[in-house]
Amino acid sequence: MKSFTTLTARVAPLDRANVDTDAIIPKQFLKSIKRSGFGPNAFDAWRYLDHGEPGMNPDQRVINPDFVLNQPRYQGAQILLTRKNFGCGSSREHAPWALDDYGFRAIIAPSFADIFFNNCYKNGLLPIVLSETTVEKLFTAVSTHEGYQLRIDLPEQTVNTPDGQSFHFDITEHRKHCLLNGLDEIGLTLQHTDDIKQFEQRHRTSQPWLYQTDNVC
Repeated sequence: MKSFTTLTARVAPLDRANVDTDAIIPKQFLKSIKRSGFGPNAFDAWRYLDHGEPGMNPDQRVINPDFVLNQPRYQGAQILLTRKNFGCGSSREHAPWALDDYGFRAIIAPSFADIFFNNCYKNGLLPIVLSETTVEKLFTAVSTHEGYQLRIDLPEQTVNTPDGQSFHFDITEHRKHCLLNGLDEIGLTLQHTDDIKQFEQRHRTSQPWLYQTDNVC
């Protein structure tokens, strides 16, 4: 998993509340369990004017020019600014996979659906909860200033604006540690490889009958 420390990046505003996971990555694209390759189909039904199916070449599809992520001023954005209850609906882990593969590293919203919120941390995305008042101010700033950027400082737990404002966000110490060090649950487990091997050896020694390979009739 990619580590996250600080990020200074362009912001894309998705001015919608209650964006569900089927909007983030529609159900027809859930046929793969690989974590990559979902970026071209993030927000597929909003991003394109034709119906998307797996295997289609995105360069040959009909782009929706009115969708925010297709507008030139927001190309290359790595921070998604959106409204309350982002990621609601079904608990598909493909949603953070698609956002990460698209290029987003952080999402700012007044609130998130719980399962989506947890899945973000497991996949290297930083979901940041700020007040609705603050989010509204950021929407105004993004619409007013083309190329608007924010600086996110995970060690300090702050979102910083170009004009010097700083907004604090909460995160548990465990999640912060995992993001700073690029550790998912597998990575955390592998940190204890020596202890696991020692346990397995003790278990094999104390209960050898569990490891017999002879067939017993």
